[in-house]
Amino acid sequence: MESTTTPTAATSQPAQAGERELLVFGLGKEEYAIDIGLVQEIRGYGAVTRIANARACLKGFIHLRGSIVPLLDLRIALGQAEPAYDASTVVIILVFAHGATGVVVDRVADVVPLAPAQLKPPPQLHGSAMAGHVTAIGALDERMLIVLDMDSLLAGLGMHANAKLAA
Repeated sequence: MESTTTPTAATSQPAQAGERELLVFGLGKEEYAIDIGLVQEIRGYGAVTRIANARACLKGFIHLRGSIVPLLDLRIALGQAEPAYDASTVVIILVFAHGATGVVVDRVADVVPLAPAQLKPPPQLHGSAMAGHVTAIGALDERMLIVLDMDSLLAGLGMHANAKLAA
């Protein structure tokens, strides 16, 4: 897997007081965003060690500089159409208190600063797979960004981001 540079504040406008810097990525036609502070790096999608009888969204594991990192396909986890893996497919390595998790997405767009006024409460999503995992809807010009709580989403999928992997 080839590593790419992680977008940083230097690639976006300077953050103002109260702004959140978010990494924007695409799944299908939708744009999602996560706090940039969770992102360790962005890599191309490559070889994955598969696990027998694992949930479909758990693609397997990758070896990353001495660590074994689980790899989750967000497209499958969020119930989107069967994903196609191509040159734009990327893995975002997220770091939590006790380990890292990789998430597969269609593409990475950019890093954007959003002021509190640009972040609106999410609609009620009762019965949706997204219930409790969307923290806000970001409005940026004509774009609508679905801001995700990745720790909550991973825990809801049974991939406790804050739990160490068994050796």
